[in-house]
Amino acid sequence: QVQLVESRGGLVQAGDSLRLTCEASGRTFSTTTMGWFRQAPGKEREFVAAITWNPAITWGTYYADSVKGRFTISRDNAKNTVYLQMNSLKPEDTAAYYCAAASRLGRVTTPTLYSYWGQGTQVTVSS
Repeated sequence: QVQLVESRGGLVQAGDSLRLTCEASGRTFSTTTMGWFRQAPGKEREFVAAITWNPAITWGTYYADSVKGRFTISRDNAKNTVYLQMNSLKPEDTAAYYCAAASRLGRVTTPTLYSYWGQGTQVTVSS
């Protein structure tokens, strides 16, 4: 089992920056993919960003088109933590953000790849 705990989100203004943190505990050595998803009221959960790790190769990062160039995902294996740096925030970024972890490689944009989920944290961007 892997437990994921996200940092608190918050209320920010358009153009501001915010960093989300997701700390993993438990069988963290089994995770190869960490991702962030978000869900706005009345909408489906959507992919935001993901990072994969294979000690034999290198990192791989993936982003939704809507956040590419504004958001950056990174991870610190020593701290079992993944970060989502969000810059130039827009009102349409308002959503509950969820951290997720997978123990296998696959289509990182698909929620079904991920076996473990955090409780979610609210990010609200005012115009």
